[in-house]
Amino acid sequence: MSSFEGKTYWIVGASEGLGRALAEALSRQGAHLILSARNTERLTEICSALPNAQAVPCDVTDLDAVRRAAVEAGEVDGLVYNAGAYEPMRSADWNSEAVLAMTDVNYTGALRVLGEVVRRFVRRGRGDITLIGSLSGYRGLPAAVGYAASKAALVSLAETMRFDLAGTGVTVRIVNPGFIKTRLTEKNTFKMPMLMTPEEAADRVVKAMSRRRFRTDFPAPFSWLVRLIDYLPDWLVYRGK
Repeated sequence: MSSFEGKTYWIVGASEGLGRALAEALSRQGAHLILSARNTERLTEICSALPNAQAVPCDVTDLDAVRRAAVEAGEVDGLVYNAGAYEPMRSADWNSEAVLAMTDVNYTGALRVLGEVVRRFVRRGRGDITLIGSLSGYRGLPAAVGYAASKAALVSLAETMRFDLAGTGVTVRIVNPGFIKTRLTEKNTFKMPMLMTPEEAADRVVKAMSRRRFRTDFPAPFSWLVRLIDYLPDWLVYRGK
């Protein structure tokens, strides 16, 4: 019997890519699933192929929609926030609408969903929260206006919550993947090191969720390189810039 058997997980951002692969992986572990995203048709298709899966369409940029979805989802044992938006963009090509849209989905959307879940978990004295960040959240990167900053905010949020919720019975973790082959990364024109399939990444996330460890970064050694840059002096990182 797996640690997920019979438990209910609400996956927000479950219609494709990592979210869909994660739903399939948790289903194989015996979990009951509440799957949310904006695309109702795709959610219905996924749920029809999985036992014990329910579609609850939700737009994370709409607080009222999030509140309705939380009520429909009901009591859950765990939350996975995986909703994401990405547009490659350099600062000189600034597009405010695109930057705000990325921030609204990647970070502010998480705040809306967590606002409906955290207090429930605390009152109950148990709950499991997994936030899907990104290795890009560790450092400002070229052509990542909006995306990297919003993921950095999500990492910081997870760190704060881990402190605040210690001793409440609520587990908080941040999972930071590298490049995953999805419709979002298809927008990139550069070579993406150690590109993973959604299924490979989902297996890593499920493994992280089976532990109480706070932070999981993958894949190694790419994640080690990204973290190492944080320890380099600015004069070296921005040399020639």
